[in-house]
Amino acid sequence: MRRSERDRGAVTVEAAIVLPVLALFTMALLWALAASAAQIRCVDAARAGARAAARSESAEAVASAARAAAPEGARVAVAREGEWWRVTVEAAAPGPGGLGVTLRAGAAALAEDAVGGGGPV
Repeated sequence: MRRSERDRGAVTVEAAIVLPVLALFTMALLWALAASAAQIRCVDAARAGARAAARSESAEAVASAARAAAPEGARVAVAREGEWWRVTVEAAAPGPGGLGVTLRAGAAALAEDAVGGGGPV
């Protein structure tokens, strides 16, 4: 009977070690899923801002369009570089303090005034 008591003790110790590891792994997976969703929102926001810029909307309207699609607390930058409008969206990853991860996405659109007026070639 001593042997079966020893085996039960080993199972208890193994379970005590494995369960916290599984819980931590599950939490890491959930955080990664939430961070991926926030990254996709950053990409969508940058694209929305670039589309607005391509329609020759004001820089404020471009930033507003990007902020509407961005995660909460995101920073939006709009810049004209030659013939291109560039929109950059940055946000902290979800979780406590973002866990030190910054999500970033950018998009660019050709300005309408940079396109020749001759129509399609």
